[in-house]
Amino acid sequence: MASVEVLEAKASITRSKTRKGKLWKYRSLIILALPGILLMFINNYLPMFGIFLAFKDLNYTDGIWASKWVGLNNFKFLFASNDAWVIIRHTIFYNVAFLIINTILAILLAILLNEVKNKFMSKFFQSTVILPNFISMVIVGYLVYGFLNPDLGFVNKFIMEPMGWEPVNWYAAPEHWPYILTIVNTWKNVGYAAVVYLAAIIGIDQEYYEAAVIDGASRWKQMTKITIPLIAPVIIILTLLAIGRIFNADFGLFYQATMASGMLKSTTDVIDTYVYNALMVTGDTGLASSAGLLQSVVGFVLILSVNLIVRKFSKENALF
Repeated sequence: MASVEVLEAKASITRSKTRKGKLWKYRSLIILALPGILLMFINNYLPMFGIFLAFKDLNYTDGIWASKWVGLNNFKFLFASNDAWVIIRHTIFYNVAFLIINTILAILLAILLNEVKNKFMSKFFQSTVILPNFISMVIVGYLVYGFLNPDLGFVNKFIMEPMGWEPVNWYAAPEHWPYILTIVNTWKNVGYAAVVYLAAIIGIDQEYYEAAVIDGASRWKQMTKITIPLIAPVIIILTLLAIGRIFNADFGLFYQATMASGMLKSTTDVIDTYVYNALMVTGDTGLASSAGLLQSVVGFVLILSVNLIVRKFSKENALF
């Protein structure tokens, strides 16, 4: 028994020395990574202490720790409103629509960009389609307003009026906004996803396409039998990440693009805007925290569930 213990002790010492040796060997890389690790700790982990706010009735005089513990009361208040299920339905509906439309269009756009053989034009088109992603949503909101202004907007002034149609007060017509918001979201985000898919397509070995051409495969066959199957892992990863945020709405899109018009709430109010408006009116930090925690937990469960389903069919395409 003593000899076994000695051997285990020696093995433990050896492992410890090996770890220290590896740390010392890769010290320069570790030092380079430290700022990123520190930034991630500050931005992603320190704020997690705010989870406690979801279960407390925050009193600024007493502070977070001394404030009264209210358990699940903040969650009950969130779901007590008559609008609770409406805003949840809106959030899920919009995100599912955005996910499906943007994924399909991004893949098609990436395939089209890959067909541009001129290097200058290819870079030009890539820069053009990705540019909207870097535009502030505040600016996007004013661009939308420029198109939809009831009096001088481009749509009413230069499309509806010349065709003899009655101008529409877009900011008082909620029935149009599911389509408008989908168009704006697609315009802003599809280019970025397309460039990601394009990078995956460029990485495909060209010998596959050469063999397909020799066999007489059409462009359609090449796309469906080679391109899409080989970029499937990237599609699955981006889809899983999007599903994880299916309970989170793009606050800037729903607040700025609509100009926070109260007339549009029946079709544009989502969890994020509802919580923001409630916070501005009541100052209830617990409500905002509980909503944020709920969104994170639901997103986490969805990612695990969908990833488990993917693993059952194809382990190599699963996120983990």
